[in-house]
Amino acid sequence: MTAFFQGLSLGLAYVAPIGLQNLFVINSALSRPRWVAFRIAGIVIFFDILLSMAGFFGVGAIITRSDLAKMVILGVGSLLVFVIGARLVLSRDVATAELSMDMPLWKVAWMAFAVTWLNPQALLDVSLLLGAFRAVLAESETTAFILGVVSASSMWFFWLTAATSLLKSRFTPKVLRIINLVCGLVICGYAISLALSFMDLVRG
Repeated sequence: MTAFFQGLSLGLAYVAPIGLQNLFVINSALSRPRWVAFRIAGIVIFFDILLSMAGFFGVGAIITRSDLAKMVILGVGSLLVFVIGARLVLSRDVATAELSMDMPLWKVAWMAFAVTWLNPQALLDVSLLLGAFRAVLAESETTAFILGVVSASSMWFFWLTAATSLLKSRFTPKVLRIINLVCGLVICGYAISLALSFMDLVRG
C-alpha cells in the first residue's frame, strides 16, 4: 500500500503542473459540452497512462536514445502542436456545442496523442523519473507503484475537467476568448521550442 501512495503522490506531482495536456483538457472543458469534455479527458488519460507505462518499463528511454526517432517526433510534433495552438489563436468564437459533438473521435484522439506523446523531452523526463523509482523498488512493489501513478493521471484529468466545466458558466464569451488566446499562444510557444530542438538535432 505504501508503494501505491508513493506512485500516487509522484504521479500527481508530475501531471499537475501546467503543460500541453492540461491546457488541452482545460480548453476542451471550457469550450465543449461536459460529456464531450469528459470523453476527451478519458482519451488524454489513456495516452498518459501509455506514456507512464512506457517510461516505467524503459520504452521511452529506448526511443529517446535514437536520433532518428527523436528527429521524427520533434518534426511531426512541432507541426501538429503548432496547428493546435494556431487554431485557438485564430478562432474568432468559442467552439459551439454542435461543432464539438460533430468532431470526429479520431481527430480528438490524434490531438490528445500529439499533446501527450510528440515531445521527446516528456518521454525522457518520464523515463528518468519513473525508471529511477523502478530501480529502487522491490519487485513485489512495482505493480502497486505503477497503479498509483495511473490512478493519479485518472484522478487529475477527470478532476480538472469537472472543475473547469462547473466554473465555465461564470465566464463570459469575451473571457473565454481571452483564455483561448492565452492557451493558444502558450501552445504555440511549446511548438516553437520543439521546432528549435528539431533544428538543433538536424544541424547535429
